Amino acid sequence: MEWWIYILVVAIGLLAGFINTIAGSGSLLTLPLLIFLGLDPNTANGTNRLSILMQSFSAVSGFKKNDVFKLSEGVRYAIPATIGATGGAFIAVETKPEVLNYIIAGLLMGMLILLLFNPKKWLKPSEQKEKKNRYFMFLLFLATGVYAGFLHASVGFFWLAALVLGAGYDLVKANALKNFIVLLYIPVTVLIFAFNNQIDYGLGLLLGVGSVIGARLAVVMSVKKGAPLIRYFLLVAILISAIKLIFF
Repeated sequence: MEWWIYILVVAIGLLAGFINTIAGSGSLLTLPLLIFLGLDPNTANGTNRLSILMQSFSAVSGFKKNDVFKLSEGVRYAIPATIGATGGAFIAVETKPEVLNYIIAGLLMGMLILLLFNPKKWLKPSEQKEKKNRYFMFLLFLATGVYAGFLHASVGFFWLAALVLGAGYDLVKANALKNFIVLLYIPVTVLIFAFNNQIDYGLGLLLGVGSVIGARLAVVMSVKKGAPLIRYFLLVAILISAIKLIFF
């Protein structure tokens, strides 16, 4: 590869790591880049998971250092998420993901409306958090996990929606838990793509270097600025992601 490609991959990785950690949809930058560099869509999908694994580890260690969440809180959501992600990854290695664009865009626009017209729901933890139906929560995280395993693009938005609107957390804690959940299930999906020879390790590790730096920067900013900053960042990121999925 030309020297400038190395710089480009690390730079995009940094930006994607920051976006993924503080909100979501960084994969809408990395997947087109990997395809542009010559990977087929499925290999790009698998390669992207390797950088997300590195980025998630960086983000979780940063949030844990700042005592934002407890590991026990994340495990109960990570179990159904991992089950779903495993099934989704097996589907992904045999399927082209482009058909989901309009469905994802529609879900994102719905989430955008909730962010705009019900901001308090996103900024403060729900007092009803402990009263949520356990079976409903299991199915919610299982279904989100299936999508996460199939196509990781924009999944951060859906994890935040599940944790805020479903489980009742505020955005800062939900953001930390989101990254912890991803860290627990992403190794499984990486192994599935690796077994099917759908990972470019050179590009994945290079992308991961940038993602690690971006993730740590995002942790510092989200902890210092809190839920209002994450909400505004989400508004912009969701709108851009939905437009890209529909028109590009």
